[in-house]
Amino acid sequence: MSLSQVCGIGILSITLYKTFGRLLRKPKIDLDGPKNDRWLTGTMPKLFQEGLDYCIGLAEDYGGAVKLDSVYGEVVYISDPLALYHVVVKDQHIFEPADVFITSNKAMFGEGLIATVGDQHRRQRKLLNPVFSTSNMRELLPTVQLLAQKLTSILVAKVPDDGSCKEIDILPWLSRSALDGVCQAILGHPSNTLGSVENDEYTEALRMVSPMVSKLMHLRPLVPMVMLNFPLYWARKLVNWITAPWIPTNTMKDVREMRRIVDLMDSGSKKAFAEKKAALETSATLSPADANPEVGDLEPSRGKDMMNIMLKANSASSSSEQLTDAELLGQMNVMVFAGLDSTTSALSHCVYLLAENPLAQARLRSEIRDAIGCMSLAQDGSSSFEQENPLLNLSYDALMNLPFLDGVVKETLRLYPSFPHMPRQVGKSTTLPVQFPVRSSSGAEVSAIVVPEKSFIVISILAANRNRTIWGDDAHEWKPERWLSSPGRNATGTDVLFDGADMLPSKPPVGVKDGVRYPGVYSNIMTFLGGSRACIGFKFAEMEMKEILAALMLRLHFGLPTDSDANGYTKEIQWKLEAFFTPVVKTPAGDGVTPQVPLNVRLVREEDFIW
Repeated sequence: MSLSQVCGIGILSITLYKTFGRLLRKPKIDLDGPKNDRWLTGTMPKLFQEGLDYCIGLAEDYGGAVKLDSVYGEVVYISDPLALYHVVVKDQHIFEPADVFITSNKAMFGEGLIATVGDQHRRQRKLLNPVFSTSNMRELLPTVQLLAQKLTSILVAKVPDDGSCKEIDILPWLSRSALDGVCQAILGHPSNTLGSVENDEYTEALRMVSPMVSKLMHLRPLVPMVMLNFPLYWARKLVNWITAPWIPTNTMKDVREMRRIVDLMDSGSKKAFAEKKAALETSATLSPADANPEVGDLEPSRGKDMMNIMLKANSASSSSEQLTDAELLGQMNVMVFAGLDSTTSALSHCVYLLAENPLAQARLRSEIRDAIGCMSLAQDGSSSFEQENPLLNLSYDALMNLPFLDGVVKETLRLYPSFPHMPRQVGKSTTLPVQFPVRSSSGAEVSAIVVPEKSFIVISILAANRNRTIWGDDAHEWKPERWLSSPGRNATGTDVLFDGADMLPSKPPVGVKDGVRYPGVYSNIMTFLGGSRACIGFKFAEMEMKEILAALMLRLHFGLPTDSDANGYTKEIQWKLEAFFTPVVKTPAGDGVTPQVPLNVRLVREEDFIW
């Protein structure tokens, strides 16, 4: 064994000793939970291994606060609305993101919003909040519209002209579209991923970030053990050692691949950042005409991007409020990661669910066509390009207020949040109240939980969004119509709900039960969290999803796979829940590992508008 290997083993041993020594001194949490059948790792890893049913079952079996065992000691798994209000809003200064979350994010993405806490996070948030304003979304819509039209045109060109179906894996195309949206609308960086014959190395690396994070979730607790106990030099030495090719296990291969992806993200962001700064400096010396040259139909207007706004706002800030280059680079990495993977996941889930529910698909398609017809009649002098692409006539406000489209997006985001769980660490001992009583370790009902300092909690966005007490007995069902204030009319003119039931005389607010609601920043759901750490880009994500869905539905019909392979097996899509939802084709028709969403796609027919 070489000297470097001996040093690496020594560093790792000291780190584990110091970490587990602290854990042995932690106080116990008086709360009920599943029996610990894993003495080393505890029950918490099951959240990322046992799938959706296990995560939801914990809350349904034990209530809105559950005790789990982990490598960090006892953890509270929370989905109760009052407890979450205290965690993300009222007492958010006590419940900061856990070290494992911050340090691992910083290692992957740099000093972006999801890797900072305290004053640094507040300073970043203050600068970035105006970047994602509604007025800026209106300015960015034309960029997203053109990308949505390009994506749709590419898929239209791939299906037969005679109206028959062709199986297409829509996941890589939605991923490319999302990446172009992030690059052009957020970063202001030229990108034509949709037009490329195949992904380049950088793009492919970005697409694999989420799957790799999911695969390595069980190693995430080791990151702060190393980063917080040793100087950066020795931490890097340890990483070099454990990722060396002499360790041939599949896990270490995954770690090496993750490191390669992180290096590619870092180098790509640095290049884009340098180009953006140079472009801004150049534009400051040019005349307005030279700074905004003529562009092609599918290229967005220069200057209308969030990175441009952020850099200008940073320059205009006082020296004490300005972000460093490292922080700006961190924001770029975070924006690319969040904008690419979360939007791709949500969009692919939307299209899959619409393929699974053809009546919902027809209803959505009909709503979009009707809205375009009304807008087209109200506008004169449209260009030939707008006439060929009528969705371009739909304004931001018209798009965002289409009721059934809004219901489809919200219901998908409710049931399938891109980030199902979020960790928090308790800064000081406190008592956490719950809306609905839970059981102590002795079985007695309690209405508050004592959480000791330095203990951990896990916010279960997934369980909160499916809480039957708040959302009703159909909480686990995908029902876009639950969001409609006016259910609509059928072909006979009778008011109906989507499932054909008679319309109720009145409808209570969605996601509110006897005045109780969740503290989410978006429509009473926790998908984008709440408080000062709520997702800052949710307005852009919502706009992008709605525009792409509208463009796709208007020209294409989607269905589940029907063809059998040579062995007689038909592809069945499964959404595996690990760290994130990952779509795969179940065995034996697929390998159950490769991310993909194969669907039958064809051109729209007139009957596809009838619901």
